[in-house]
Amino acid sequence: MTLTERMLSGLPGNPLMGLQRADELWLRYRTGSLPATQVIHQATTPLASIEWDVVICGGTLGVLVGAGLAQRGWRVALLERGVLQGREQEWNISRRELAALVDLGLLTETELDSAIASEYNPARIQFGDGDPLWVEDVLNVGIDPRELLEQLKAKFLQAGGKLFEHTAFDSAWVHPNGVLVKAGESLTTRLLIDAMGHFSPLVNQARGAAKPDAVCLVVGTCAQGFPQNDTGDLIASFTPLRHQCQYFWEAFPARDGRTTYMFSYMDADPRRLSLSEFFEEYWTLLPEYQGVTLADLQVKRALFGFFPCYKNSPLRYPWGRTLAVGDSSGSQSPLSFGGFGAMIRHLERLVTGIDEALGCDRLTASALGALQPYQPNLSVTWLFQKSMSVRVDQSLSDQHINTMLTAIFTAMAGLGEPTLKPFLQDVVQFQALSKTLAATSLKYPGLVTKIIPQVGIGALANWLGHYGSLAGYSALAPLVRALGPVFESLPPVQRYYSHRWQDRLFYGSGKDYDA
Repeated sequence: MTLTERMLSGLPGNPLMGLQRADELWLRYRTGSLPATQVIHQATTPLASIEWDVVICGGTLGVLVGAGLAQRGWRVALLERGVLQGREQEWNISRRELAALVDLGLLTETELDSAIASEYNPARIQFGDGDPLWVEDVLNVGIDPRELLEQLKAKFLQAGGKLFEHTAFDSAWVHPNGVLVKAGESLTTRLLIDAMGHFSPLVNQARGAAKPDAVCLVVGTCAQGFPQNDTGDLIASFTPLRHQCQYFWEAFPARDGRTTYMFSYMDADPRRLSLSEFFEEYWTLLPEYQGVTLADLQVKRALFGFFPCYKNSPLRYPWGRTLAVGDSSGSQSPLSFGGFGAMIRHLERLVTGIDEALGCDRLTASALGALQPYQPNLSVTWLFQKSMSVRVDQSLSDQHINTMLTAIFTAMAGLGEPTLKPFLQDVVQFQALSKTLAATSLKYPGLVTKIIPQVGIGALANWLGHYGSLAGYSALAPLVRALGPVFESLPPVQRYYSHRWQDRLFYGSGKDYDA
């Protein structure tokens, strides 16, 4: 019996079977054997009638967009393949980011507070034998997904939205004037929104046989029996390279005990560890990480998965009248887990943009593509992902990644919270990045000469292009923001495209963090 079988057997929901299914999918990604998917079809004749303005597939995070659109008066149907209730495991985020829910009018401050299950400070950042850094108010709030979704569902229904539970998306036909959605029953809509996540059938069809450019493997648990510890780890590592992976850890107090994750960045090489093998590594190292024996732990639930990332992101669907949001769109950096936090960051932009697109009937593929623009502040993080991973056939010193990250984070911390905190929340800004690069190069001049061979000249050249774009976006964003009053006076169609240009520069430069 493996350690994973011993620790997880008997848990509700049969996580061992779920782990086996996830491993089978991970194997298909590694070997390039994903089956071809054909769920979106084109039709040339108009629909006779259209019942909905928006049909959203994927209720867990889709309800965020759905509630915002329903409150603005649109006819919204939300499809969820099971029951819209969320999981038991908390979603970690900061209070600052949660303000988007109040700003959009989706929740009151009191309602939001009632959905907070846990909160802690401070959080540690440490790599190898480097000195620890401590930060506060970053991913330190645990949201109860069930309570939050119950409140959002109520707001969605009160605003006139309709929820279809136990209704899984099957296929859709895109007509000139709308979309016919098959999901057990047929629904007609002006716009189909895909919030079904990384493994959405629409994503599979759009990406075809393309292998991910990067992957983040994650395993973990929520358990009781740990020594009392009211602090957390935002990112920590304490081992050298193992199995051509650098293992990173995250830990924080939770309502039901303590949550610990182990994750690693990698490519989709067929020789990579399976999730089951990765979980065995987790159990082997967890006692040293948390100062506990496995026999002391009472595991409440298991967490595991992998997040495929593509450089061709955010994803724009080619069919018209279809839009990917959240993880389906890939609108997060390859360093991020995506999910709730990534959706919250773009929520105001998406709700406002979709509202305007519906209002002026800009629902072609190119018009909707303006809602998922190129974002250089996310694209520059691909070099970071590459520097935090090692190829299967690559030779690096055991502590290379730990040493590099210690140097970079020490430089960022020395520049202060305005430099460090945005990066920790998946937002890269030109000024902060430039200061970090300068400080690191001056203090650790030998580091650059070691990173270049690791990542390769091609990746570095590609990064320089994104870095230049980030500089341009950062310079233009305030100027375009100042043109806001001019944009408001434009006719609806021109106003729509002007606002998307404004958003493109604003979010693409990371200026939304300062808003």
